[in-house]
Amino acid sequence: MEQTQKLVDSLVRGLKEKKGRDIIIINLTSIETAPAHYFILCTGGSPQQVETLANSASETARKELGEKPTAVSGLENAIWVAADYGTVMLHIFVPDAREHYDLEHLYEDAEIKEIPNEI
Repeated sequence: MEQTQKLVDSLVRGLKEKKGRDIIIINLTSIETAPAHYFILCTGGSPQQVETLANSASETARKELGEKPTAVSGLENAIWVAADYGTVMLHIFVPDAREHYDLEHLYEDAEIKEIPNEI
């Protein structure tokens, strides 16, 4: 579990480095049927920023921990990019897509940690 927490922290650092907004970490460890231990959600202001955020998070995790996603989808249009790290799922959206899919409320009984936006 310690390695998973390091991965979460590394991915968040990569998102913050490129000014990711409204980052939340959803702890799913208490939900048996959850597809991962953690979801990380982030918003980018445009498809270009979503792609930049995904690349920054991936590069940070690779450099710091040697971790790579097993699958990445959505880079073609960069409206919603999902990166699967096994125990961690990273989701980066443009604002409209994040509001539409509303993953924050998918697991309402999970612990949610909000990361403050940097000015």
